[in-house]
Amino acid sequence: MIRCLSHFLTRNTFLSIALLLVFSTFSCDSQRNDDVMENRNSAVESPNLNISDEYKIGGFAVGTQAYTFNRFSVFEAIEKTAQAGGKIIELYPGQSFTPDDDTPLHSITDRQIDELLAKLEEHEIRLVNYGVAGMPDAETAREVFEFAEKLGVPAVTSNPNTHEEMDFIEPLVQEFDIMMAIHNHPRPEDEDSDYMIWDPNHVADLLEGRDPRMGISGDTGHWVRTGISPVDALRISEGRIISLHLKDVDRQDREGEDVIFGTGLGEVAEVLEELKRQNFAGHISVEYESNWYHNVPDVAQNIGFIRGWAERDAQ
Repeated sequence: MIRCLSHFLTRNTFLSIALLLVFSTFSCDSQRNDDVMENRNSAVESPNLNISDEYKIGGFAVGTQAYTFNRFSVFEAIEKTAQAGGKIIELYPGQSFTPDDDTPLHSITDRQIDELLAKLEEHEIRLVNYGVAGMPDAETAREVFEFAEKLGVPAVTSNPNTHEEMDFIEPLVQEFDIMMAIHNHPRPEDEDSDYMIWDPNHVADLLEGRDPRMGISGDTGHWVRTGISPVDALRISEGRIISLHLKDVDRQDREGEDVIFGTGLGEVAEVLEELKRQNFAGHISVEYESNWYHNVPDVAQNIGFIRGWAERDAQ
């Protein structure tokens, strides 16, 4: 009888342990699911460019960086952005004004600015940014902000590399109420170079304690070329992302070439998911530095990738 009781207790002890493990597993899975939802629905406060929904695709303000069409004029870049299905555009300083006027954008007159704004309205494209515009000193920086104010853009993109540069840019951000986004290029081959904004940690240090209208314009392709995960870089930059130059790249070196979204190493779908988690309210500029003279279909396919991702994500 004692042996039978011992057997009964042992058997039930094993059953109890097994049940405990099962319930523990369900509890852990439930906690993991809760963690995923909490992560996905975070309360991150990102810079807000206040771009209306009519210029958004899948919840993001999407268009092009005009450098994509740098073999053409500003007016042609606007036309090609519309043809590709873009809703917004980011202009850069040196592009010629029209096919018949090679005045660089940064030198156009007030009358030409009016013509530019009319061209944007004609194609229902919103101008959201100007850059990358160098600001090596306070005088040049002021000129950039004065021109940006005439254009009516909510943000400018530049490449300050030191705290000293940030010191004279920050008062201009406050005076003009125009955001400034730091744009990265690949890590230099020269190990003695003092260029450090390829590193998102360095950029985060530059932004520490600065005006909330100062942030980043992350180039995802240049991160890949440097060997940095774009998603990791965005997480380091949480709460400071003003805009993206969104790319996909075929390999992790300086010679990596731009490819169609989803076919390279650019983690494009994961980047979009991370932007959503961070409540991103800036803009995505598709910058496609390939097939220069015939790239409208490629840009359209990249914009379509964003639209398709959003539709799948909503299901």
